[in-house]
Amino acid sequence: MKSAFVCLCLITSALTVPLSAQASSQATIQHALPRLVKIFGAGGVKNLYGYSTGFLVSPQGHIATIWSPVLDTDRLSVVLHDGRRFEAEVLGAEPHLDLAIIKLKSEHELKLPYFDYQHKTIAGAGTRILGFSNMFRVATGDESVSVLHGVIEARTELPRRRGAFELSYKGDVYVVDAITNNPGAAGGAILTYDGKLLGMIGKQVRNAKTSTWVNYSLPIDVLSKSIEQIITGKYESSENQKKPETEAPDRYRPVDFGLVMVPDVLYRTPAFIDSVLPGSLVAKAGLRPDDLVVFVNDELIKSCKTLKTELGKLESGDLLRLVVRRDNQLISLELQVPPENK
Repeated sequence: MKSAFVCLCLITSALTVPLSAQASSQATIQHALPRLVKIFGAGGVKNLYGYSTGFLVSPQGHIATIWSPVLDTDRLSVVLHDGRRFEAEVLGAEPHLDLAIIKLKSEHELKLPYFDYQHKTIAGAGTRILGFSNMFRVATGDESVSVLHGVIEARTELPRRRGAFELSYKGDVYVVDAITNNPGAAGGAILTYDGKLLGMIGKQVRNAKTSTWVNYSLPIDVLSKSIEQIITGKYESSENQKKPETEAPDRYRPVDFGLVMVPDVLYRTPAFIDSVLPGSLVAKAGLRPDDLVVFVNDELIKSCKTLKTELGKLESGDLLRLVVRRDNQLISLELQVPPENK
């Protein structure tokens, strides 16, 4: 028998819900749940969770989800609402929107329920919302994902500088009055009470200075174009529109942390560690030669050049989060950026 886990978080600003709204939200929950999926992949060590959430955006099994280390595996698994389990592959990603599209692998034609991501609903402050996600991995089979009730507080751009929220995404977000910032929740969906898709739940993010957490979602009207391009194979990354690397800050180099990278001789030399300086920050943290750096502060590291660029943006006192691949395992660590050498 299918069991349901529905977490109803009633916030202070939404204690009294009209009966008409209750009926509407119940219909929306029943409509949305079959369109949510549970994703299981890389992670499971230290601060890396090996699971996340996604939502179907086509009947053929295309899924929108958060771009994260969970997807960095050859054995990506997706579980549908009815308990069916599929292998999946990453079709494409836009790291600067924290967006990835994955697709189910199936020998048969799939006709799955899905959200119309091209219907770009925009909501204002005070709009009641429902948040759907597999937070805390409460669902691994045919159990339903969790549902949170909340309200949109604002649509605004979160600060990305030191002492504020550290996001790879730069743009508007929905800040919501609901506890969506939970392990595994990223990649879930927020909907209006009457069932309109508003956005994708973002990563776990906290203010680096005050240690406060933020509950936010990436608006569907921002994600829609990239979703369409990745699905149709006409994708052009916004990375191509970034400023030239020569304009980027160059405050820190890999060697400032004790990293000696392999010779950068190719157009995209993978960011493998050649050696680690004895007694350095990364040596004390346990990094080893042949580790591959894959993320720096949630930014995908495609090459030694990308690693140099991202380290160059850091400021003294920042928190440096590294994710490296060692054999078939992902390892996460955090370092305090040392004072800048003058």
